[in-house]
Formats: sequence, C-alpha cells, structure tokens
Amino acid sequence: MSSSNAPSRRRVLGGIAATAATVVGWNVATQTWATAAEAGSARGYVAPVPPLDGTLRTSAADLVQFSKDFGNLVKDIVPWAVLVPGSVNDIVKMVNFARSNNLKIAANGRSGTGDDLESHSNYGQAAVPGGISIDSRGLSKIVSVGSTTAVVEAGVTWAQLTDAAMAKGKTPPAMPDYMHLSIGGTLSVGGIGGTVGKYGLAVDTVESIDVVTGTGQLVTASATVRPDLFNAALVGGGQVGIIVRATVRIAPVKERIVVFSLVYDDMAAYLADSEKVLAEGRFEVQAGEMLRTPDDAGWRFKLELGAVYTGTAPARDPLIAGLRDVRAEAVIDDMPFRDYIFRFDAYVDYLKEADYWDQPKPWLSLFLPASKAKQFLHLAQAELTANDLGGGFLLTYPYRTSKLKRPLGVQPNESVAYLFDLLRFPHPGEPDIQGMLEQNRRLYDKAVALGAKRYLVGAIPGMTPAEWKRHFGNRYADFCNAKRRYDPAGILTPGQGFFA
Repeated sequence: MSSSNAPSRRRVLGGIAATAATVVGWNVATQTWATAAEAGSARGYVAPVPPLDGTLRTSAADLVQFSKDFGNLVKDIVPWAVLVPGSVNDIVKMVNFARSNNLKIAANGRSGTGDDLESHSNYGQAAVPGGISIDSRGLSKIVSVGSTTAVVEAGVTWAQLTDAAMAKGKTPPAMPDYMHLSIGGTLSVGGIGGTVGKYGLAVDTVESIDVVTGTGQLVTASATVRPDLFNAALVGGGQVGIIVRATVRIAPVKERIVVFSLVYDDMAAYLADSEKVLAEGRFEVQAGEMLRTPDDAGWRFKLELGAVYTGTAPARDPLIAGLRDVRAEAVIDDMPFRDYIFRFDAYVDYLKEADYWDQPKPWLSLFLPASKAKQFLHLAQAELTANDLGGGFLLTYPYRTSKLKRPLGVQPNESVAYLFDLLRFPHPGEPDIQGMLEQNRRLYDKAVALGAKRYLVGAIPGMTPAEWKRHFGNRYADFCNAKRRYDPAGILTPGQGFFA
C-alpha cells in the first residue's frame, strides 16, 4: 500500500529533520513544509500553520514512530507531520488547514502498554502517507464517570476507562478482548469481544459522539441528532470525521466470574452447544476457539463461558448441564472479574518476550452466517496449519446479529452469525508472509460466496471499491452520501480505501 503523492522516505527523514523546530507553514508550490528562515524567500505561497495548543512535529524521530502500524505489513506510509493536539480545537484547525492545502489527515490511536505504543490498525488502515497523522494520546482525558454513562476523549483506552469505572462500581458492558486500545479507534471499526452475544459491539453502547468532520466543524452526533453522521462515524473507518469524544454506557460491575473452558473433538457438537447456550442466555461471556489437537495432527474446539457474580458463586453443574464436551478435560476457574477482562495481558507479555509482537501479522477477521459456519470451518481446517498460527490463535463463536445495531457494522443475513478471527503471530523469520496474505484472500473469497462479511481490521489484499460496495450492500449509498456531505474534499483517512 503506497501513495503516489507521498514523498520518498529519504526526503521525509532527511529533508524535514533539519527543519523540524522551525516549521511555520506549508509551501503550496513545492509541497513541503517551510521554516521561518525559508518563508520570506520561498518560491510560491506559504500557508501559515495556525497557532496550536499542542504541537505539530516533523522531526525524523517523530515521523518514524508513525511510519508503520501493528500489522507491520505495509510500506511507504510515512506522514509529513504529526499533530499532538493540546485540545480539540487543534484538530479543528488542522483539519481546516489540511482541507485548504489538499493534504490528507487521519487519527492514530497510538495505544498499547508501557513504551510500546503504536497504531493498532493491521493493514495500513490508519496510515496517511504524505499527510498529517494525529496522535490521539493528545486527547486522553476521562471527562466524567456517572451512574449510567461515561464521557471520554478519543485517546482514552478501554483499560483506563474500565479502571476508572470500576473505582465507582461500574464497567463498560462491551469491550474488546485486548483492553489497551484507544476508544476512538475502536469505535471507528466496531469493537468486538466475548460479551458481543449479550451487548453487541462496543459501538452499540455509544450514546453520542463529538466529531470533527472533514469540513472542519466540531459537532455532536447521536441516534437522534445528526443520525446520518452518527451512523457513518461509528464503524465508518474514519471516513466522515475524527471522533474526539464519546459518551458510552456503563453498568454495575460484578466482582467475580466463573470461567468454564470446555473442549470438543467434534465440530458439530461444538457448534450445536455454542448455539444452545447462546439461545438460552446462560452466560454473560461466551467465546470460543479453534485450536490444534495435542498431537498437532488436526483441529479441535474450545468453548469459553463466563458466569459473573457478586457474593455467592452460582452452582456450576446446572450451567453446563446437557453439553457434550469432553468433560474430563474441562477446566473451571473462579477469579476476580478484572483479572478475567485483562487476561490477555500476560499473553501479550509472552508474545513480546518471544519476539512475536513485532512480526508482520496477516490477520483475517470475518463474520460467518451460522448456517454456513460448519462448511467454512471445514474449508479453513483444510487450509490452515499450525505454522499459519505461529504464536497466535483462531477465535470462532456465535452471537446474535440483532445485538449489532450500527448500520455500517454489516452482518450476514441471518439471526445468528459466527466470528472467525484468525489472529496470526507468525514465527520470527517466517519467510512466507505473502503466502499468508494470499491465503487470507482465498478464505475471504470463499467466505463471501457463502454470505459472510468482514470486520474492518485485518489484512485482505486487493480489496477494490466495487468489493467494498458489495460489502456494505444497501448501506453503501447512505455511506457515500455522508462522505460527500461531511468530507467533500476527501481528506480523511485514505488508508481504508473504501472509495478509491
């Protein structure tokens, strides 16, 4: 993925670094940043950078940090500048500046843990080569935590919100499995986790959002106020505006959770039991995984179910009565609820220590119609090997599509669908990353032929505007209308490639 308008890496990292401290404007004629010394004698008009509460950074060190993303699969995505906003008004100013000077601009979540902060897009979706990247960490304030809602800036992570809410006996009802993601970035793609069967995606818990549109206006949108903007910004991949603040629902938190890990050697039994417990609503949390057999000769399944409680623990046997798992291999844990929702942190530590974290990650995330799940999973089993996972894993479990309310979170045309989330962490030095991308494309094409949809994260090469139109289906016309209304100059988030 690259841009014909993007400068060469040498030009960006060499030419701009020396002038980073004194950039005062954009030279329209040369399409480069101008220093104070150059502005008076520059050839052509220099558009002055507006006064900012934060900073506009153009040093090589700053640009390098924004020249790759979590997927580590795309090249030539170096921005020309990084905005670290000191206020929402900085984003308003710089969107207007970008529009006036024909520059692209996009938000970058820069989330993670410790010093490991990065864009968590997987295939260049948040990249803005030759444009302005907005470091969302500049907007990381938890504005308020009330009895039923919390108001947060876009750079706040789900981990930060959860800890603040738990201090008041609350929690977000729908969260991603990896908690150290920015809320603004998550809402741009949906946000899926083990509570999707009960609460939907993270976007389904949003009451309202504040958005800086591509026309440089700061507006509030909700299901009743500017609903076209609300519906196009949530799961809209940053195409109509930059989410700067969100009001999200929170609910009373339970103190503990009983987690049942049930193993299945038979796919049909796994699928039937998964849909059975979903229909009966036995559990607050339901997830599942396709994993290698102990002898690495094939595949089996694990059903993960969570019953939350405060006080007396629920009786265990009735909760899993009638299920056809390999009961001798069942593992049942009782733990603090917070420990469960942060359960991936220890695994992330392992991936970093074993040098998996920085490898290319050809992920594939799909939504399968339940009636075709068995057929597709058989196809996947025939395609995939242990090496295709590396240090990663493959999630697959059902949920009710009626729980997903936001129009652009398009779903298969059935009441129940399955997540198929191939989260690859290739072995260090894996030589065939391109082969994995091509495999993603084959699996995607087979899934679409069965009525599947894709999640906006992940890496599927060769997606065309026509294929995106097919993906969005009857929502596409409204999406296009919102794009024309709220980003008529087409300056926002080019990496998604929905329209060109």
